[in-house]
Amino acid sequence: MTNRREVFRWMLVVAASVLSGDLRGQSAPPKEDQDYIIRTTSRLVLLDVSVKAPGGGFVSSLTKDNFKVYEDGKLQEITQFGGADQPVTAGIVVDESGSMEHKRPEVITAALEFIKASNPRDEVFVVNFNEKARRGLPDAVPFSDDINQLGKALWRGSAEGRTALYDAVELSLRQLQMGRRDRKAMIVISDGGDNVSIHKWPEVMHDVLDSLVTIYTVGIFDEDDADKDPKVLEKLANGSGGAVYFPKTLDEVVPVCRQIAKDIRARYTVGYIPTTAGKSLRHVKVEAFAEDRKKLATRTRNSYMFESANEAVNRK
Repeated sequence: MTNRREVFRWMLVVAASVLSGDLRGQSAPPKEDQDYIIRTTSRLVLLDVSVKAPGGGFVSSLTKDNFKVYEDGKLQEITQFGGADQPVTAGIVVDESGSMEHKRPEVITAALEFIKASNPRDEVFVVNFNEKARRGLPDAVPFSDDINQLGKALWRGSAEGRTALYDAVELSLRQLQMGRRDRKAMIVISDGGDNVSIHKWPEVMHDVLDSLVTIYTVGIFDEDDADKDPKVLEKLANGSGGAVYFPKTLDEVVPVCRQIAKDIRARYTVGYIPTTAGKSLRHVKVEAFAEDRKKLATRTRNSYMFESANEAVNRK
């Protein structure tokens, strides 16, 4: 999935920013950030987990002992755990094709509301796409926590042309790999259609499963939109353990984006080290229990793609 030249270029950008201290969100983590960074190993599987009570509200203050993780039906030892409201690396992916022209102001307003409602320690980037997917931030700034800079990134370009959704998701997955937060999230605002991408759907879903990124999708389309594909949005969200939203009116897009920010901040991170033996596609299940041992409702991805180091190198 990852283009080596692309990775090397971004590594140079990140290294330069650390040395200079000039780029926001890319300097060496300050001391107070250390508690938010989960230490990983090359074999670690990190799962983003949403936990809700029977009444529907998010459950806070759980510990590692409140969780159980299974891979292909076998109980796993939890080796890493993070509580709610940890900073994340987040990508906002916005459709700027011709069909979105009259919806663009509301979409950008909603994206900005998502940023405002998110953890201020998050590092965020923007990908705009129509016939081509492109980064919204300046080339020298891979991530930012500056809402004014991110606002300019969202307004960059114009709504016209066809739709390269798959290319935009692939570009975002690559950039998420460059983030220094272990938790990764992507928010896709689109009608779900694609008619010009270089990447194909099977490749996109493979890479989503391989990435452990949590994807939220917001479907905005007219009923007579011939290019809409809500099933693509559902598969991206459900396959990654995120959530899909289909607001009925543009007025509902802002509260939806606020809800996504709340969901991300309320999630736990549960990690374990899987066995190297076995098939590539692995199924996972996470259970959570209240202090009285009553089972709570959880939402996370139900599968991921395991690759050995050699397989990953050969594919890339």
